[in-house]
Amino acid sequence: MTIDPTLLDDLEWRGLIAHSTDLDALREALTEGSVRFYVGFDPTAPSLHLGNLVQILTARRLQNAGHTPYALVGGATGMIGDPRDSGERALNSLDTVKDWVERVRRQIEPFLDFEGENAATMVNNYDWTASLSTIDFLREIGKHFPVNRMLARDVVKSRLEAGISYTEFSYVLLQSMDFLNLYRDHGVTLQFGGSDQWGNLTGGVELIRRSDAGKVHAFATPLITKADGTKYGKTEGGALWLDPEMMSPYAFYQFWLNVEDEKVGELLRIFTFLSRAEIEELDAQMAEKPFLRAGQKALAEHVTTLVHGAEETERIKAASAALFGGGDLMGLSPDTLGAALREAGVTQVERADVLPTVVDLLVETGLSKSRGDARRTIGEGGAYLNNVRVEDVDLVPTTEDLIGGSWMVLRRGKKNFAGVEVR
Repeated sequence: MTIDPTLLDDLEWRGLIAHSTDLDALREALTEGSVRFYVGFDPTAPSLHLGNLVQILTARRLQNAGHTPYALVGGATGMIGDPRDSGERALNSLDTVKDWVERVRRQIEPFLDFEGENAATMVNNYDWTASLSTIDFLREIGKHFPVNRMLARDVVKSRLEAGISYTEFSYVLLQSMDFLNLYRDHGVTLQFGGSDQWGNLTGGVELIRRSDAGKVHAFATPLITKADGTKYGKTEGGALWLDPEMMSPYAFYQFWLNVEDEKVGELLRIFTFLSRAEIEELDAQMAEKPFLRAGQKALAEHVTTLVHGAEETERIKAASAALFGGGDLMGLSPDTLGAALREAGVTQVERADVLPTVVDLLVETGLSKSRGDARRTIGEGGAYLNNVRVEDVDLVPTTEDLIGGSWMVLRRGKKNFAGVEVR
């Protein structure tokens, strides 16, 4: 396996190194030979999300450069739950975590190569944690963690006054133990994760130094934020899930298509495998003609293809074009069309022998303010049913107008459309 000596330069150019242990030592290690590294994913939800995608793609970059990945799914640490900005972690049952472990494994697997000279390995920290006694944990791990150092950690200091449980306080010991086990059993010498995990990352580095006098490395990727500095959340309303059942591929595509201009260059560097020259060309196009949204289009296409595949991305692009009159709605799959219309807003009507008139549907969907307004729109040639101009103000749709047996698309003018679902 050939090692790419420019890997660290590329990671820095892409803005993927927010923090690092000795950068010169890391550079030397990454150029001397194939480094075994790991990145962890706690199964605290049924799906991975945008922040996890940063880590998955960074792992793929390292593997492409000749290094050897260990993807850790935290069956043990996942039992502790997801950290919160305030309050305690929500603890999950063993059966729930086991189910989520398998879901997360399946999401990670397509991104890494599990065959060949630097094949990836999937590990679960439950395997070495479940049988560990409390006494052994305290003797072998706990003795290497000075309490004063733990109290100095930002995540602890910020929670002391409000109260913090021993579970939350000691999480760093569990994650550090993962690094130690992988170091001892597999020769792993590099760990990376999000910048919010920096204290845990360095905890593992320090544990290996104290317990085994080992020299290992760590770096943290930046937190991905919106243009106003707020982070993309995992909670309802702000979730950017990778599972198509939790966030439709169409909605996923639309998220990237609607990224703020000032964030496009940053996100192209982090989330795509486009070359430096290609990204800088898109930067130039964005600066010269931002209204063309070349960067957003490239970002949406590349990231959606990475996560949901090329065929699904093409279906989404066809649906987007068709909804605005640029393609054949009847040729779209009902699932793709339904997902797209739900994002725009859907009006449901009961299935009956006679469907509502187009005038009534324009009012019900909110495309027209009143029946008179709807009639004027039709008379002026501005109303469309399934991309066909409506010329009869008394037109009543029939079952032949239902795409996939359930859907109709109403459009007013070029940009305003709404879906109708007949149930």
